[in-house]
Amino acid sequence: MAASGRRGARRMLLQALYQWQVSGHDLPELQAQFAARPGFETIDADYFSEQLQRVIAEAERLDVSIGESADRPVEQLDPIEHAVLWIGLSELNWRPDVPRGVAINEAVELAKAFGASDSHRYINAILDTAAPIE
Repeated sequence: MAASGRRGARRMLLQALYQWQVSGHDLPELQAQFAARPGFETIDADYFSEQLQRVIAEAERLDVSIGESADRPVEQLDPIEHAVLWIGLSELNWRPDVPRGVAINEAVELAKAFGASDSHRYINAILDTAAPIE
């Protein structure tokens, strides 16, 4: 069964941000492509669109925050880890409707599902120590 609601939106957001990193598609192209996907009607489409727009617009600021907590340069992050960190940090900084613990837990769960072995520990450590973006 496909994930629905906000959890499904996060999964699709992860895929869209991965694609943005590796292919360079622009925001309108990504939004149109993902809106046409099967299952899009079951996710929180507003959340998906808002978060995709926010992360793409704020990627540089998010990367500064990641860089302050990471043990390696942001450029060396795996694209999946990078996207998961963007999602988590975006929620922590600009989604007051998402409690801190939920934002971190959801990012960890994305890393467990899609990331490399033990990447969820790395994601948890960075999100736990990342300072709010000014």
